Amino acid sequence: MSKEVRQLEPKSVWNKFADLNQVPRPSKEEERVIRFMLDFGKSLGLETFSDDVGNVIIRKPATAGMEDRKKITLQSHLDMVHQKNADTDFDFDTEGIKMYVSGDWVKAKGTTLGADNGLGVATIMALLESTDIPHPFIEALFTIDEETGMTGAMGLQAGVLEGEILLNLDTEDDDELDIGCAGGIDVTALQSYTEETPSTDGVGFLLTVKNLNGGHSGMDIHKGLGNANKIMNRLLFNAMEEFDIQLSEIDGGSLRNAIPRESFAKITVNKAQTTKFEASFKKWADTIKAELSVNEPDLTITMSTTDLPAKVMPKGLQEKLVKAIYTAHNGVYAMSAAIPDLVETSNNIARIIVRKGQIKIGCLTRSSVNSAKMDLANALKSAFELAGCTVSFSGDYPGWNPNPDSAILKVLERKYESLYGAKPQVVACHAGLECGILGQNYPDMDMISFGPTIKGAHSPDERVSISSVQKYWGFVLEILKDIPKR
Repeated sequence: MSKEVRQLEPKSVWNKFADLNQVPRPSKEEERVIRFMLDFGKSLGLETFSDDVGNVIIRKPATAGMEDRKKITLQSHLDMVHQKNADTDFDFDTEGIKMYVSGDWVKAKGTTLGADNGLGVATIMALLESTDIPHPFIEALFTIDEETGMTGAMGLQAGVLEGEILLNLDTEDDDELDIGCAGGIDVTALQSYTEETPSTDGVGFLLTVKNLNGGHSGMDIHKGLGNANKIMNRLLFNAMEEFDIQLSEIDGGSLRNAIPRESFAKITVNKAQTTKFEASFKKWADTIKAELSVNEPDLTITMSTTDLPAKVMPKGLQEKLVKAIYTAHNGVYAMSAAIPDLVETSNNIARIIVRKGQIKIGCLTRSSVNSAKMDLANALKSAFELAGCTVSFSGDYPGWNPNPDSAILKVLERKYESLYGAKPQVVACHAGLECGILGQNYPDMDMISFGPTIKGAHSPDERVSISSVQKYWGFVLEILKDIPKR
């Protein structure tokens, strides 16, 4: 399947992307891709090394006549989100991504594509391997674990990098120049409980919510997409209010930075109420699907009878849990007062697991204002603690404060307008970029982020525009020619 992708232009970028996509690279398990990148740099005879946390740095001297330009650091992250459709038979640990071309898009067969941030990595690889592209001194920084905590960027020590300008290649609209981003924090609620034997006059039901679009929990949070965890909880709340039910299991969502696409729950319903329950469930499902019909046309909500569960949750805890999740905010919490149309603060209820006497709820809270981020995190903490959960915060990372007077921004603005006859969109994004973290140890480094157009990141609908990659590659080459002198 990758053969047709390898024939796309620019071939140097697409071939490196295809090579990279043969290497499994989930967050926190990047050993194979680290080795792949170290071998790549050393095969070119370039200075190549990894730091204490696993980030890979490769340095390439300036081409003739460009030795007096400022040194640049080109940065992308090695890890990718591993997510697939429930009915896709694919092993991320052993198989390469199965790519194909559909019109102007490169897609993957039922899985994430890895364009986030594989296209950035492939771009840098193509530049490092090139023999005929004029450029200043290039320092390639390939960070690890961007998707699940940004620990690579956090672990990069001061004094390692030599670049004076950082070009982060992790933005997902080719007409945007990003100069700021949100920070984030993980909110995790845990609780243990003693399971009970279900009532013998109950009937087992499996509830299913699936075929939602999903998407990036930062970049797509404002789009009105459905969250499978919140939809399932709404169904459980309605069932609990009207019928004698007992909750056995919940398995909803997947990764912290992906809007949940699927959720499954097992419950019991009193045998005498099953007919009414089935009718009410259909009514609830139809109502929710109608509400979300514009943004989630493929949403399916089903129920089916199943074996009576062996164990269930105590009803008192069941009520507290369902009401706590109902209370917990999901989606946009506040819009920015400083930057028009920018989401300031949001939360994604990303993962809910109830099984074998254990409850785990995982959220990712984002904000470009640190105090607002902690305000929402504390609101979530309060809701879950009232249900008896122990709540912890982790993975706290800072936002990137916009600098509209950035010198490299002015260079890229002029270059974009001269090439395309239009002004680029200068924006801050609600996603997490590593620039804010890197800036803590490199406060004097001038930073900007840009990239090709990628849609559906963090979901099996992820795709990248072929024509956009061509445009973006041309932009990169022109930028390299115009890096200011020291």
